[in-house]
Amino acid sequence: MLLEFSVTNYLSFKEKTTLSLSATAIKEHVASNIFTSGRHNLLKGAVIYGANASGKSNFVKAMSTMRRLVLQSFEQSSTNELDITPFLLNTETENAPSSFEVVFLIGESKYRYGFEVDNRSVLSEWLFDAPKQAERPLFIREKDGIEVMPRVFPEGRDLEERTRDNALFLSVVDQFNGKIAKQIMRWFHDFITISGLSHERYKGVTFDLLENKHTQHLLLDFYKKVDLGFDDITISKAPFDPRELPNDLPENLLKQLITDLEESYRIDIKTVHKKYNAKNKVVGNVEFDMRSQESSGSNKLFNISGPIFDVLNDGGTLVVDELDASLHPLLTLAITRLFNSAEFNKNNAQLIFATHDTNLLNYGNYRRDQIYFVEKNKYGASEMYSLVEYKEEGKTIRKDRSFEKDYIEGRYGAIPFIGNLSNVITEWQEK
Repeated sequence: MLLEFSVTNYLSFKEKTTLSLSATAIKEHVASNIFTSGRHNLLKGAVIYGANASGKSNFVKAMSTMRRLVLQSFEQSSTNELDITPFLLNTETENAPSSFEVVFLIGESKYRYGFEVDNRSVLSEWLFDAPKQAERPLFIREKDGIEVMPRVFPEGRDLEERTRDNALFLSVVDQFNGKIAKQIMRWFHDFITISGLSHERYKGVTFDLLENKHTQHLLLDFYKKVDLGFDDITISKAPFDPRELPNDLPENLLKQLITDLEESYRIDIKTVHKKYNAKNKVVGNVEFDMRSQESSGSNKLFNISGPIFDVLNDGGTLVVDELDASLHPLLTLAITRLFNSAEFNKNNAQLIFATHDTNLLNYGNYRRDQIYFVEKNKYGASEMYSLVEYKEEGKTIRKDRSFEKDYIEGRYGAIPFIGNLSNVITEWQEK
């Protein structure tokens, strides 16, 4: 379970910025939105609002980047760059490293793991645990070397010299079957980040769950409850046939595709609709191709339902950018409510997502410590704050306020500044 994620000096985030899923003492939606793990009260998720280009997607990308660096670090060669972009609008930060840190639980154990990196190397790295209240280091990496605490992290001994400058020590220990490292790598594997815009890439996860008899009914029941307009789904798989590739492709590209797709499968998915006669009696079924004959919203919901139910089924944290894109507000609401459902979220999965759907501020039943806003200051740096932190005339926002109305009116910031559009139109017409 995630407690905190922090990023510093990455893309539009100059200063350290933290999203916390540790529940505060407020008393809203305690039964549905909070779960307890050991001595920790945790939130089942958070929602992030902000204007276009405010930094919402950059914060999600920071999470995705940390996950990528952890899971792919050992696979890199010594010449690979790390694809890190710091905050470029300030001379103090443009050549400084970027920092990423997570605080999380594995069972009853609390860990804090992070690192500082630039585009070429890992400059520092640290791992702490907190078996009781106080933290203790497991290893600390600085420019001059890696210090392993052998009594509490014996699996890291004698691996310091095996760690490349551009590799994470944690991933090296994992490769040598370190017990704690393997658990942490599994946690990052279950820390899923996806895009609500580029959702085609996730349909393979959905196919796998639909083919699994233990998870198939969960997805089919969900599709029926949200009423996507079809009655059933059929899936077929066929081996890749090179003859299906276009004939006009360049020869070198054709050869490369044939090599890449060898032993792969083409998966076809059809939606099943009832067919009626002139008297509106059911006379049979008609199959539609999901991709070409169903709406973009239905396709998106189908594609992302795999990652959603995968996380719900196994536990973990799902982070989604642009969750509401192409979806009706009620479908977005249905997805968010899955994570507050005792029926669907038995393993206390967490959902963090960026959205423009202000309806959720009224109908999503989110606590003030689950609602975050992102906006850029006058120096071009993104800043993020939760509604429970926001002060108005020195006072916190009451729980009985209309959060949606207040937000649209600009009371909490993090909205676009729209000038007098009539002037723009008049100037355009006069040209």
